[in-house]
Amino acid sequence: QATSLKHQKFNNLASIQLLRYLICVFLCRVDKDRSGVISDSELQQALSNGTHPPVSPLTTSCSLSAMFDRENKGGVNFNEFAGVWKYITDWQNIFRTYDRDNSGFIDKNELKQALTGFGYRLSDQFYGTLIEKFDRQRKGQVAFDDFIQCCIVLQRLTDVFRRYDTDQDGWIQVSYEQYLSMVFNVV
Repeated sequence: QATSLKHQKFNNLASIQLLRYLICVFLCRVDKDRSGVISDSELQQALSNGTHPPVSPLTTSCSLSAMFDRENKGGVNFNEFAGVWKYITDWQNIFRTYDRDNSGFIDKNELKQALTGFGYRLSDQFYGTLIEKFDRQRKGQVAFDDFIQCCIVLQRLTDVFRRYDTDQDGWIQVSYEQYLSMVFNVV
């Protein structure tokens, strides 16, 4: 049994090393200016190459870059890109789980199920608002990249709200300027 455990650890390590190598090769193709940093537009291209559903709006790539760019260098390096790749893969799995009809889109009910699964308790009217806001194709549903953008914005707004909700009762009292600061720090 000890031998099979060592063999399993070796296989896991080999798989991780292979994945890191493949990401490195992939990054070399995407990093057009050879800066070692993947810009927002390069990230958009990297995430739209067919291995994931396309990430169309540059705003989604910018949001992802901002989340993972720990040094504020205007893009992501190799390790940060690996984090983005895992993040996108995780979201892809979540998206597929809630895309019950395998249409490649999530409608209002599927979005409600997904966000309820994440712990959000929102009104049906607000789910409609989210669909209107993030449905670029105006079909009453959101594509994969729109779903990611919706979840990123919702999470960032929730994080800001929680900073003001000190007693955690779901209510805050803020001035108009504080409210504007909250929103503009997210968008």
